[in-house]
Amino acid sequence: MVAVPSTVSTHIGDVTFKWSRRLLTISLWASCLLFGVYIVAFYFGAYLTDDMTRWNVVLPDLYRPGEPQGSFAMAAHFLCGAIILMLGAVQLISGLRNRWPRMHHNLGRVYIGASIVTAVGGLGYIAFVGTIGGFVMDVGFGLYGGLMLLAAVQALRYARARQIEQHQLWAWRLFALAIASWLYRMEYGLWLGLFGAQGHTATFDGPLDQVMAFFFYVPNLLIVEILYRARDQTPNVPVRLLASSSLVVTALVVAFATYQFARRIWIPGIGMA
Repeated sequence: MVAVPSTVSTHIGDVTFKWSRRLLTISLWASCLLFGVYIVAFYFGAYLTDDMTRWNVVLPDLYRPGEPQGSFAMAAHFLCGAIILMLGAVQLISGLRNRWPRMHHNLGRVYIGASIVTAVGGLGYIAFVGTIGGFVMDVGFGLYGGLMLLAAVQALRYARARQIEQHQLWAWRLFALAIASWLYRMEYGLWLGLFGAQGHTATFDGPLDQVMAFFFYVPNLLIVEILYRARDQTPNVPVRLLASSSLVVTALVVAFATYQFARRIWIPGIGMA
């Protein structure tokens, strides 16, 4: 056998890793974009047309007549949540940051502002109404909203201080939290497709529901910490190839789950607007 030069192997590993990341980014952005459009059309559309009972079709007891503060807080949460889903992946594109820094800065202000409103709206809903799942869900979702608010404020603070490395770290954390609401649906969909309703109850207080109150965002933050600390490490070709394979598989799973959600829920929901 002819040995492959280490420089060639490294190049192959780098290229494979680069394109697998792009594939995952495209699938994530496309899915989040479609989900964001669905959120605006279905939930905020119902708010504008005074058909609030439509909210309860997908999430039981989300809308409660006679509690306008909670409805307003959740409408703000939905609208701004859709904005951050659609802008998040764009803000992480290095080419955009380098070629059009002013656009990156302006979109960043919108992104951070929408993130703050999303967090405050969700926290306001918990305070005024409470989640369907009770205490555990209140704690899990409340912590999620608090962390999103913290990440948004810190990303803005470090950007203004021109501490770019810390700004990027907090921006990554904010992105990981921003896509968590999308992941919450995707993970439930995959579980229900594989195992049915085992562990899940209609009132979202079953064992699965209590785990999911934290699981949809905590692993995201752990992954960000690992990636941030490993980004300056010397590339290891076998590890890069393994990571690339994992990214491709993840991209395919995201694409499949997106297709299932779009066909059954998102596209019909958009059509109801």
